[in-house]
Amino acid sequence: MIAEAEKAFLAGQEDYKAGHLDAAKQDFDRAVDILMQSPVDIKSDDRLEQEFDKITEEIHKLEMTAFKAGDGFTEQQAEPAPIDEANTAATFPPDANTKAKAEADLRTTHSDLPLMINDSVAGYISYFSTRGRDTFVRAQARSGRYREMILRIFREEGVPQDLIYLAQAESGFHPLALSRVGARGMWQFMASRASGYGLQRNWWIDDRQDPEKATRAAARHLKDLYNQFGDWYLAMAAYNSGPGNVQQAVKRTGYADFWELYKRNVLPAETKNYVPIILAMTILSKNPAQYGLDDITPEPAEKYEVVNVDYPVDLRLVAECVDAPVEQLVDLNPSLLRRTTPKDQSFTLRVPEGSKSKFEEAIAAIPVDKRVLWRYHKVEQGETLPVIAKKYRTTESAIAAANNLAATDLLPESKLVIPVSGSASANGLVAYSKHPSRYKARKGDTVLSVADDFGVPPDKLRRWNHLKGNQLRKGRMLVIYKPLGPGEAEPLVAGHHRKGHQTARKSVHSSKKNVKARTSHSPAQRSSTTLAARGER
Repeated sequence: MIAEAEKAFLAGQEDYKAGHLDAAKQDFDRAVDILMQSPVDIKSDDRLEQEFDKITEEIHKLEMTAFKAGDGFTEQQAEPAPIDEANTAATFPPDANTKAKAEADLRTTHSDLPLMINDSVAGYISYFSTRGRDTFVRAQARSGRYREMILRIFREEGVPQDLIYLAQAESGFHPLALSRVGARGMWQFMASRASGYGLQRNWWIDDRQDPEKATRAAARHLKDLYNQFGDWYLAMAAYNSGPGNVQQAVKRTGYADFWELYKRNVLPAETKNYVPIILAMTILSKNPAQYGLDDITPEPAEKYEVVNVDYPVDLRLVAECVDAPVEQLVDLNPSLLRRTTPKDQSFTLRVPEGSKSKFEEAIAAIPVDKRVLWRYHKVEQGETLPVIAKKYRTTESAIAAANNLAATDLLPESKLVIPVSGSASANGLVAYSKHPSRYKARKGDTVLSVADDFGVPPDKLRRWNHLKGNQLRKGRMLVIYKPLGPGEAEPLVAGHHRKGHQTARKSVHSSKKNVKARTSHSPAQRSSTTLAARGER
């Protein structure tokens, strides 16, 4: 089984190197599925767990490399972890005024952590109030989203409230923060540590990026470290470099004191910086006016309701069901790696506050097996069936069949279910025309823009034309196999024109230029259309 998973993973690597990202994704999916479908629970078998961790971590690395090139086969963009920036920033001994001001502030600053000022802490106070000001301001503003939740969990877990500034230093409160060594999420867990605190990782989700789950795991980990070392500075140092490194430094020197270990240079350089960075963040956050940082407006706290779903559903469909921007759903569910809930496990889906019942009512209209493939649309004033079909890159006939449309008008505010052109056949493959269209690249065209205009995945456009990257040369003739809508027949003529031009492709119902209709039955009562897939190229 492990050998079979390795074989699929290596095939994915080869496709990835060749620029065939869609094929690579299928290979990687297969590698993960082989391990997850094992009759033995992954977590109960050390070899299986190690193999799963290795493969998923390597896949994530390849994904991030692809994103930097403007490609990729997930729909999520990681953010650089601010702790990396702070660690590489050159700090200089602070001037006497900065240190004196910080010492004066400290006398009136209340904290449930021990605070102190020395040259290292004062140096980072200078940095974050000058050259690193933008980093501090972004993090301080973003803290508003999560502050209430973090402080509540810290109270429940019995750890100091001011440990919140550890997240400000680590990630700037960004759930998608990714460090150069692979630590992820608001609390920057490495994969091995995350699993020890119940944070799940698989092809679909990464709990390190779930703000609430990761915060609780961080609180428990910090409490365990404090119980081990009996000192919050050492606990923070161990959070950064691992308890083994700190324990070894204590044993080597005989000092269970962070600043003694700091002076003796027995800790990693990043760990030596780590505690001073957190102390500087704490002092600045509690005394913003003293450093010209009192003009920061915190973002509003996240407000949401939860729905437990045990089926895969596309976040675009969720957004349409609750009349919210898809970006809001993505922000509320950062642990989803592919904008789709898992297919083999339940998931606690967050929806905007006040929209739970709206979602449950709307999703009931979509067949369970179509909730990744279908969309949900509210008709606007003046919209026609051709306009709606073009928007979703499907056909008028497919929409009409799915919604039992028979009359002359589409009523504003009425709801339609949309079988989109990216739907899958019974064997999971997308239907594409067998007859290629040709398009000559114009000035300013890119792989992504042309793919978007024709409604095809960028990696397929690259594969069909032996391309790499995102750039296109003006005049380059491209071969494009257009996707077919559900039930759509092969076109009689292959189109050669882009969006904005009249297309030469003719569908079975193209003569109905202004078809309008009204719904006569609820979507839940309607039968779905059959997709005549012709296989994936």
